Amino acid sequence: MMSQYLTDQQIASLVEAIQSAEDHSTGEIRVHIDSTTDSDNAKIAFEVFNELCKNKTANKNAVLFHINFEQKYLTIIGDTGIHEKVSQAYWDHLHDFITSEFAKGNYHKALKSAILETGLELKKHFPVTGENLNELPNEITFS
Repeated sequence: MMSQYLTDQQIASLVEAIQSAEDHSTGEIRVHIDSTTDSDNAKIAFEVFNELCKNKTANKNAVLFHINFEQKYLTIIGDTGIHEKVSQAYWDHLHDFITSEFAKGNYHKALKSAILETGLELKKHFPVTGENLNELPNEITFS
């Protein structure tokens, strides 16, 4: 699905970044682009997280990037396993980086960098020690 913010090619590139970021970790990364006009973005983000990520990985180490470009809203939600190991300051820093790049119109660059950086953080805390099952789909979801 193409949006005015990301081309189909850029979306495919982000899926490749997710696959690459997950290669050396048991963690999972999801990206959801929301176009609802409801003003309660936080509530929607947590509903999406609960549906796509919460308790769906063995180590509770899924991370969701929930974006609503029209509402200029971004949230990053980590399941309990990763959130226990990574400080809120880490997520705040990542959020600030993404939103500053979004403000410059660098949507693809910001998301790709954040996905790859999250992959490095997941690798630190959840390295692959055996078989690395892909517990969640890598595709970007839309609503």
